[in-house]
Amino acid sequence: MRSTTARRRVLALALTAAAVTAGTAACSSTDPANDPASTTYTIWDPYPQYDGSSDWAKLLNKCGTDAGVTITRTGYDTTDLTNKVLLAAQQGNAPDVLIVDNPVISTLAEAGVLASSDDTKLDTAAISPNLLGAGQSGGKTYGIPIGANTLALYYNKAVLQAASVDIASVTDWKSLTAALAKVKAAGKKGITFSAIGTEEGSFQFLPWYWGSGANLTQLDSPQAVAAVSLWTDWLKQGYAPNSVINNTQTTSWQEFATGDYAFAENGTWQLGNAEKAGFEYGIIPVPAIDGGTAAAPTGGEFVSVPVQKDTARYATTQKLVSCLASTDNSLATVTALNYIAPTEAVQAKQVAANAELQVWVDAVKAAKGRTGDNLGTKYPKISQQLWTAVQATLSGSKTPQAALTDAQTAAAAATK
Repeated sequence: MRSTTARRRVLALALTAAAVTAGTAACSSTDPANDPASTTYTIWDPYPQYDGSSDWAKLLNKCGTDAGVTITRTGYDTTDLTNKVLLAAQQGNAPDVLIVDNPVISTLAEAGVLASSDDTKLDTAAISPNLLGAGQSGGKTYGIPIGANTLALYYNKAVLQAASVDIASVTDWKSLTAALAKVKAAGKKGITFSAIGTEEGSFQFLPWYWGSGANLTQLDSPQAVAAVSLWTDWLKQGYAPNSVINNTQTTSWQEFATGDYAFAENGTWQLGNAEKAGFEYGIIPVPAIDGGTAAAPTGGEFVSVPVQKDTARYATTQKLVSCLASTDNSLATVTALNYIAPTEAVQAKQVAANAELQVWVDAVKAAKGRTGDNLGTKYPKISQQLWTAVQATLSGSKTPQAALTDAQTAAAAATK
């Protein structure tokens, strides 16, 4: 996932790219899942922009036909979807299949809304473990990822060339900072990113945070201080603009698209915009402090199965989910959504069709779920303190150490 706001942008881009999505009829007030004899199965997803004529709707209907049932589907805005599912679960009207942003999985699982793969018999063996981790809570797995996206560094080839920077030399924080210094000296701008005080800001900061070796359970560690200091120093040196404090991933991209910046941290969902930028670009993974690829957070949705009174329905539901996750269908879906597939087999097909996707495949392989490390529903509370600390340091109101010490105290109290 990317953050929720960013995920919406992926879907908007997917609509212009070629849809593998959509819907059928809306759910009736009396959910078919309440009728054990019903051959109608309901699917809720966060893709309201795809109507019944889209490829996504056609895929859902095909999966239903193959399973011998009729599909009714409703697309909700992401913000509404979680609340709708929680209410439906309380009323015993939960859909048979739920497609939801991956950080929400632990919330729904801990609320008792989702059935685990132990109950539904979903086969998760082919799914990359690091991606599957975003859908795990309490030692159990709740669904499978429909696809994944993450973050990397886009770079402007002309800007780097004018500054005599060889991109191959950018392998860690020290060499990246040295490149930014050369770019500034050449009269251009260094790097732009999103540090806004929302989950979007945490999402963008996490590659640097995890790349320092820091853990989300200890926000005031020396490694965490190093990560916040990196961004703070970039602003002080003029390598990054003060606008990053309020930048979303969209406004950050707009800055990069001017052609003045050497680097921009952004995601797979900007590939279409990158092709339209009017200058040659490249992509490298976000580097870890001492080299190698930093773990970036995973974005994307999970296909999950809400708890049903009639557990006999799970057998057919399992067929529906397996159909959506099949190799052929998965390739079509992730292509339309600008996602990276959750299985190595489909990732290989993506790279064979477009070699430029290799850097994103590598980034996804190194990525990790935000709710992983057994954080579950603690993550949003920790994340809020993290983005608050980053904002405080970038604005100059606190030192990195002071901001993170306060953040750790607040996070510890909020997650008792």
